[in-house]
Amino acid sequence: MEAKRKKKILVVDDEENIRLLYKEELEDEGYQVVLAANADEAMDKINREQPDLITLDIKMPGMDGIEFLRKLKEEKRSVPVILCSAYGSYKQDFRVWASDAYVVKSADLRELKMTIKEILNAA
Repeated sequence: MEAKRKKKILVVDDEENIRLLYKEELEDEGYQVVLAANADEAMDKINREQPDLITLDIKMPGMDGIEFLRKLKEEKRSVPVILCSAYGSYKQDFRVWASDAYVVKSADLRELKMTIKEILNAA
């Protein structure tokens, strides 16, 4: 019997401690995790790694998450994106609607994990 391929998640966040927290927590859930610190690095990793899902920080230096999401969708990438932000106010911003989900950052990753599971199971 062939082993099921682990789903690959790309975590894009400019804060190293958040990237490492997500990596540890998501690997504990059985995912393969790839990290990127900014939009340029993320685009490179998307091309090389072909992730099944992306978690994307909104506030990043250089190209922010919303701009990156727009660029990603323009390239007709069908990879699901979960926007993560410490600010709930972005939920009202119509530009985030292109994402598959929106999760407010918290030390408790249950909502994020549940959202990831729902999106990947629906795929």
